[in-house]
Amino acid sequence: MPPPVGGRVDPADFEQRDRRAEDPWSFATSPYELDKYADTVRAIGAQRVPSALELGCSIGVLTRLLAARCDDVLAVDGSRTAVAAATRRTADLPHVRVASALLPEELPTGRWELIVASEILYYFDPPLLDGLLDGLEARLTGDGVLLAVHYTGEAPDHRLTGDEVHDRLLNRPALAVTHDRHCPGYRLTRLGRR
Repeated sequence: MPPPVGGRVDPADFEQRDRRAEDPWSFATSPYELDKYADTVRAIGAQRVPSALELGCSIGVLTRLLAARCDDVLAVDGSRTAVAAATRRTADLPHVRVASALLPEELPTGRWELIVASEILYYFDPPLLDGLLDGLEARLTGDGVLLAVHYTGEAPDHRLTGDEVHDRLLNRPALAVTHDRHCPGYRLTRLGRR
């Protein structure tokens, strides 16, 4: 695996994967992924969410599920090929916007009631991750929720393990944990402002 670029996995690696396969991680067909997505949506809670930001949306499988619970969704990814696929997947949903964004530099401005970081935060080294988390905290509304879900196994391109990412989230002074659960193969953490 190539070394990180500026503290993260080279975004060109994702672009190449997305060009080689329509669904490189089997997001649309893997029982593991589909169960994890269902668990993620359940963790949002019963209330309807006015606005959501999804980081690393890939081909938009989770984006569609979030759209069923949210009035407005902005989904971003660093791979233009993935953005095009997610745009096609959500084309019938006028309240969903999909955009290209290289994180953390192009983290969208605005404020959201829900920010979802699924399978993305471990691609950053600790200093870059801490800066990104600062940005996410600033974009949460007062009663907003940050929902993080990450694979807990080993992967050669991860800069941190899923547990290391979630442990860093648990130690953020401005965030209070409302849900933290180890599941088979992944960890799901829900946080709000203190």
